[in-house]
Amino acid sequence: MTKEIRDVTRDKKLWRTFFISPANNICFYGECSYYCSTEHALCGKPDQIEGSLAAFLPDLALAKRKTWRNPWRRSYHKRKKAEWEVDPDYCEEVKQTPPYDSGTRLLDIMDMTIFDFLMGNMDRHHYETFEKFGNDTFIIHLDNGRGFGKHSHDEMSILVPLSQCCRVKKSTQLRLQLLAKEEYKLSELMAESLERDKLTPVLIRPHLEAMDRRLRLVLRVLADCIEKEGYGATA
Repeated sequence: MTKEIRDVTRDKKLWRTFFISPANNICFYGECSYYCSTEHALCGKPDQIEGSLAAFLPDLALAKRKTWRNPWRRSYHKRKKAEWEVDPDYCEEVKQTPPYDSGTRLLDIMDMTIFDFLMGNMDRHHYETFEKFGNDTFIIHLDNGRGFGKHSHDEMSILVPLSQCCRVKKSTQLRLQLLAKEEYKLSELMAESLERDKLTPVLIRPHLEAMDRRLRLVLRVLADCIEKEGYGATA
């Protein structure tokens, strides 16, 4: 945490969140909308902590990023539900709201939804894009820390954006259908890819099998959409 994060970061906001705990351990809490505080800090023993980081992005000084609220973000409230949880036609409202009313942004959200469902990530409250390209850009998938938690549970609420909008890229549909075939099985391709990782196997077998199971559920939702709206659901 000291040599690999604190002493090398050029992010002054991150650097300022480092502190020494009463137990004399090095801690930090970063910067975010929720839970980034001393009460929810990450602490080492004394400065060693096991974790993973995947990022290959240009410095913010070179390429500014814009943060967007996910239209299907959760309420994060025990007694209050989000609008999408109570309004089955919520997608119609989203489709009329910039930047989802033009370009591929809504379809990109559907891709992100499927990505999150496959790994069981319920915590996609925000996403980012590069500012320079306006709406002609792609979504940056940062913060996947809640993924691959419970391999035995499939959280169907993650797929609500897909079931409400019934829209997906044709290329995404074709790729999902391919990965459902025995000779291109998603779990086997993932296992093969992770074999080259220094931390292999990274994912235990039940998580890999969960991806295959969830893929079938995604295809079932798409099949229901096609039955309801025809092949116009794929674009």
